[in-house]
Amino acid sequence: ETELIGMKENLLRQENLTWAHYSEEADYPFPVSYWGTILDIDDAGHLSVLYRWDPEHFCHFHRHLCATTSLVLEGELHVKTFENGELLDTTVRRVGDYAKKPPGDVHMEQGGPDGALVLFELYAPDGQLTEQLDQNGNTLRTLTTDDLRRFFNKQQAAA
Repeated sequence: ETELIGMKENLLRQENLTWAHYSEEADYPFPVSYWGTILDIDDAGHLSVLYRWDPEHFCHFHRHLCATTSLVLEGELHVKTFENGELLDTTVRRVGDYAKKPPGDVHMEQGGPDGALVLFELYAPDGQLTEQLDQNGNTLRTLTTDDLRRFFNKQQAAA
């Protein structure tokens, strides 16, 4: 049985949130700089996360292993979708844009000229969230709900 924890947070006022920064060295094939905070995670596999991108910077190339919905709260999110290693499509999502994607979506996101702030809701009943990929589409690491639960506990302790 999952215990529901009441939470009320204004996501546009972020001074109370604890952010983890993700980046790569300057010699990486593309500029990576984004920030994440876990808003909520439950035992059934429901997860709420908030990510923000620095202007014109990317997140890591990845594949979603679970159903994912997203809502752009600030800025622009440039979603670059790949199939068999080839860039298939670039979609620019603006404030208010909502998307729901099935498992298997392979892409990387880039913040627009002013960056981006995006709310993601994931549902992973089997605990499998995403695979970080190399530029050839090979899996570097798999992110699970257990990993994020550990991050969430650390994040709560730091708050």
